[in-house]
Amino acid sequence: MGPPGSGKSTVGKYLSKELGLSFIDTDRLIEDKEGRSISEIFLADGEGGFRAIEKEIVLDVLKMEDCVIALGGGSVLDLDVQRELSECADVVFLDVSISNAAPRVGFNKERPLLMGNPRQQWLQLMEKRREIYESLATRTVSTDNRKPNEVAHEIAQGVRK
Repeated sequence: MGPPGSGKSTVGKYLSKELGLSFIDTDRLIEDKEGRSISEIFLADGEGGFRAIEKEIVLDVLKMEDCVIALGGGSVLDLDVQRELSECADVVFLDVSISNAAPRVGFNKERPLLMGNPRQQWLQLMEKRREIYESLATRTVSTDNRKPNEVAHEIAQGVRK
């Protein structure tokens, strides 16, 4: 878990390969299930509509075993999701600074919560979410100035121990 630009999807793919586990990206599952992009869901249904869809999918996925899951950054705002995550063995918070997140995210229109003033929106998201990420995490790993495979390797070493 982590904010936009932390590398959840990319690191998750590398981590799943290193551990020999399946990889699940909840944002992709939402898009596949709905047949539309997250941006389209936000536009048509609003954030509340999106969060309801997200909650259902995330709660189902968190019941799965032996897989690497990349959670949408805001999924942790839901109290039921928080309760499920608190029962998971390994929950990694991929921390990132805005200076490293900005080039990764590109702050484009495909990220509906970052529209308007993207940098300011990102900072506000992190202000609201950091405490939640930190409280749910069994580990925090910075992705600043690091390659995704290096981050995945570090996480894998901790999982194997």
